[in-house]
This record gives sequence, C-alpha cells and structure tokens, in this order.
Amino acid sequence: MKKLETTVGLFIVSGLIAIFFLAFKVGQNQLVGQKTYELSALFSNLSGVSKNARVEIAGVRVGAVKSVKLNDQFKAVATIQVPESLELDEDTIAAVKTSGLIGDRYIELIPGGSGIALEAGDFIFDTQSALDLESLIGKFGLGDMTNDNQ
Repeated sequence: MKKLETTVGLFIVSGLIAIFFLAFKVGQNQLVGQKTYELSALFSNLSGVSKNARVEIAGVRVGAVKSVKLNDQFKAVATIQVPESLELDEDTIAAVKTSGLIGDRYIELIPGGSGIALEAGDFIFDTQSALDLESLIGKFGLGDMTNDNQ
C-alpha cells in the first residue's frame, strides 16, 4: 500500500512540474524546445507596441516582441524573436498594425525576396511606423490638413 501511495505522489509531483514548465514557456511566447533568434527593427513611431506583442506574417503568429527601447537618435527599436526555421531576407519590411479598429498593436513582417538572409542580431531598416489616429483626427477636425497641390 505504501509503495502505491509513493508512486502516485511522484506521478502527481512530476505532473505539476511539467505544468509549471509549460506555463513558463507559454508565458514567454515560446514553444517547448523551439530555437529562436533575434532581429531588431528601427521605427520612428512604435506607439502601442509593447513587450510580448505578437509578430505575424500573413496573419499567422510567428514570434514575439522581446523588448522596445529608445535609441540615441530618439528612434524606437523593437527587438523581435522569431524561430530559427523562419528564414527572412534582408529586404523584409516590418510594419506596425492594429487588430481591428481599436485593438492591440502588433508587428507584421512582410518577407522580401532578395535572397540575402538576415542573421541573428541584424536590423530591419525598412519599416512602417504606427499610424497616429488621434493626430490625424485632430488635423482633419481643425482643418490643418495641407494640400501639396497648391
């Protein structure tokens, strides 16, 4: 009887350890055993994108934002983490997108076709910053929209 109780106890403890391990990995947006690498992207406006925001290609989640910082030239730098199996070219575009009208912001990668692969630690310089909807509405509402044809 005591041997059965010990076996059941060990089974429950190992199950709890496995659950905590998986919860930790999912919380970091990593699948168990998946190898990743980091890329950085330079934006003039990264409003609304934060750590752990998703990174997508064609609507499919492929990674996560690891950090968001301000550099010396007052530009926003997003460090993203993607799987090693995902080979992106140097002319890949990183764009800030919004889920729905007022949803979460995320980074969408638009793969290029140069044939020259990005390596871990490389920068994506071709970026599209977040659209500042509030300032657009303010300019339109106050009649401050300029017309370049005049």
